Amino acid sequence: MAESRTSADGGMETSYGFREVADGEKQGLVNEVFHKVAKRYDIMNDVMSMGLHRAWKDAMIAALNPRKDPAFKVLDVAGGTGDIAFRIVEASNRLAHATVLDINGSMLAVGAERAAKKKLTDNLTFVEANAEELPFEPNSFDAYTIAFGIRNVPHIDVALKEAYRVLKRGGRLLVLEFSEVDLPLLDRVYDAWSFNAIPQFGKAITGDAEPYQYLVESIRKFPNQQDFATMIREAGFSRVSFTNYTGGIAALHSGWKL
Repeated sequence: MAESRTSADGGMETSYGFREVADGEKQGLVNEVFHKVAKRYDIMNDVMSMGLHRAWKDAMIAALNPRKDPAFKVLDVAGGTGDIAFRIVEASNRLAHATVLDINGSMLAVGAERAAKKKLTDNLTFVEANAEELPFEPNSFDAYTIAFGIRNVPHIDVALKEAYRVLKRGGRLLVLEFSEVDLPLLDRVYDAWSFNAIPQFGKAITGDAEPYQYLVESIRKFPNQQDFATMIREAGFSRVSFTNYTGGIAALHSGWKL
């Protein structure tokens, strides 16, 4: 079935939502989605998570517990609008430095504008690049974060290996992503909300339901918690674990480079 989840063995690289595409085609399609929604990305996350993404992101930053140290360096991937990076910098008392990397220039433009308004420019670097080919030396960062972005990367296994490469020894990977609901009643309610309400809200907000339809479908294709944890281990990470939020609607995955 096109709607079935992919596994640790792969499949996301040819999955554009429920539609199968050629390997190499997905990235361009995903880029177009985010060009369309960049200016309304936070509203989109509010709609897709019923506002809960804010609490999940706060929990992610609490788990990271960034050092209050100018030497602490974080790479936030697929974080163009700066939502996670801003939280990290603030949690470090504006001492840590965050590099925000995104393949989409429209998303980065939104983040840079917001950073200037928040007077956080000195703590941030914005880089347009691909998560599968990070333009950094090995052992460069203390932490690698990615929130609601890993499922949009075509070759997730490649991106995870790149994360491992650029982290320092003792560095930590944190991935926040929509996942598989593990409560029987909640999964039915969430499915009804996702497939019926979210695209319609998206159309009302942006005039276009298609980007939201893709994003909902991509959640259902993403590997479940156990399979994604397996992928993180296969990339070389140790002490791999995950924490479910709101019955598994989202999950925070953690791994260490030891």
